[in-house]
Amino acid sequence: MYYIQIIMKNYILKFIVYLYYLSLIISLILNLFPGSIVGYFLYNDIGKQLNFVNNPIGTSINHFFYFSYLTVLGIICNLVEKKFINNFLFLLTLSIFLEFIQFFVPNRAFELNDLLANITGVISVFFLFKLIKKITK
Repeated sequence: MYYIQIIMKNYILKFIVYLYYLSLIISLILNLFPGSIVGYFLYNDIGKQLNFVNNPIGTSINHFFYFSYLTVLGIICNLVEKKFINNFLFLLTLSIFLEFIQFFVPNRAFELNDLLANITGVISVFFLFKLIKKITK
């Protein structure tokens, strides 16, 4: 029975790893495409972006949610290897790079709120994980 549990855990972990890499690729496509792919498919307007939650800062909350999601997946992928800091630094650098590269992508624009939301998403999940790890010791 224990052997079956280990195999299932490995399949689930492999699925999460594949989901993490697929999510990174989707993030690159969404951030580097000139305009909004989601807006094009949902609203037939390349200039309109999907807003998950109506809020005063606009679509920046989407950035927070997505980079929080990526950080959770990255932490789960690295639970076995215990390379949390590498994953944290990678996602932090990626979030900054993707926002700055939008200076050069047509129909895209650098937004400070988006950059702060990206960074906040990564840092908040990282510190939440550290807090949970400290509490469970």
